[in-house]
Amino acid sequence: MLGAFVNAFRTPDLRRKLLFVLFIIAVFRLGAQIPSPGVNVPNVQACFAAAQKDSNAIFQAINLFSGGALLQLTVFALGIMPYITASIILQLLVVVIPRLETLKKEGQAGQTKITQYTRYLTLGLAILQATGITALARTKNLISGCDRDLLYDDKMFTIVLMVLVLTAGTAVIMWLGELITDRGIGNGMSILIFTQVVAQFPGSLWQLKVQSGWWVFAAVIVGGIAIMAAVIFIEQAQRRIPVQYARRMVGRKMFGGSSTYIPLKVNQAGIIPVIFASSLLYLPSMALQFNPTTTNPVLQWIGKYLASPDSAVHMAAYFLLIIFFTYFYVSITFNPQEVADNMKQYGGFIPGIRAGKPTEEYLSYVLSRITLPGSLYLGLIALIPLIALATISANQSFPFGGTSLLIMVGVALDTVKQIEGQLQQRNYEGFLR
Repeated sequence: MLGAFVNAFRTPDLRRKLLFVLFIIAVFRLGAQIPSPGVNVPNVQACFAAAQKDSNAIFQAINLFSGGALLQLTVFALGIMPYITASIILQLLVVVIPRLETLKKEGQAGQTKITQYTRYLTLGLAILQATGITALARTKNLISGCDRDLLYDDKMFTIVLMVLVLTAGTAVIMWLGELITDRGIGNGMSILIFTQVVAQFPGSLWQLKVQSGWWVFAAVIVGGIAIMAAVIFIEQAQRRIPVQYARRMVGRKMFGGSSTYIPLKVNQAGIIPVIFASSLLYLPSMALQFNPTTTNPVLQWIGKYLASPDSAVHMAAYFLLIIFFTYFYVSITFNPQEVADNMKQYGGFIPGIRAGKPTEEYLSYVLSRITLPGSLYLGLIALIPLIALATISANQSFPFGGTSLLIMVGVALDTVKQIEGQLQQRNYEGFLR
């Protein structure tokens, strides 16, 4: 692997791409350290240090996607979350709105148009999120248990300027991600998300060591490596459905006669169900954040059980929502009828299965069977940090498991595969043997 890494840097164009990606990452992390105008930096840092010990901080999950920039109110405080949300919304709308479905079928031109819509929606969501975060910072409710002034003043000019700066930061992040995709290696947005998650990883590990000692630290490292190996195994697992194409004569040329397969991954939905479920469960917490002294018994029960990460009710609801959203997302992203029709159109068939309706039913059956272990796997991985918080300590973060581990493993595997492909094109031995 080290030899292949050296070969990657020996190749001029590949070295240029890797250095360009590293440069964009450095610029991205620099922007995550520059405070927004009007922010009281000493007070924010003091509150942020206290919030790291609070497992119930309202924006801890969103703060993960910003690399710690959200709770420090930096220029890139919103991170990549508006773009992720916009992309998910557009994927869902493609199934609902016929116009978007037509654009998706038009190939590259249609995809360019959908990408443009995603950018516009990202900016709209960024304005909404920036307004909400600025309002919470103004009322001292952004960080749990913080009674310091996060802003130097609460004048309208300061508020509007912060909203504009945070929205512009999101636009710059989108631009940086597209630069990596066009001129670097890998998917730019995925690499930026990976960078944000990894940026908090060393701090979480050191905090764990300081609070629990070397024995717990060593046990967590060993357990984390085992969990990571299991995640890599599941992420690579797939069910390959064989497809045979019959020979057909077109003019004077013979086509077909080849065999291939349809790869159905065990984790077909990726990390999207975890994001859906966590976002839905943070709505009650966000509502209670605006009214922390409520006397309504229903809201008090929600705050005690549903909004508390170490509650059994919260864990059960989180697990069930992940299973539901896994089936939901797979059902809208993989259409067995469309796949069966395309196979029939080009003369393809599954050995032992008739073309048309029987093929569609077979694909639906296999997909439903393989989605069950995938949804259970996502639910268990997402519950690892919550269980650790409830058993190891109630006042510390757990670096392994959940969204962070899925992001790190998924993006790393995808990027390594792309570097592997470029090395193989140049007759070099790559990372994966």
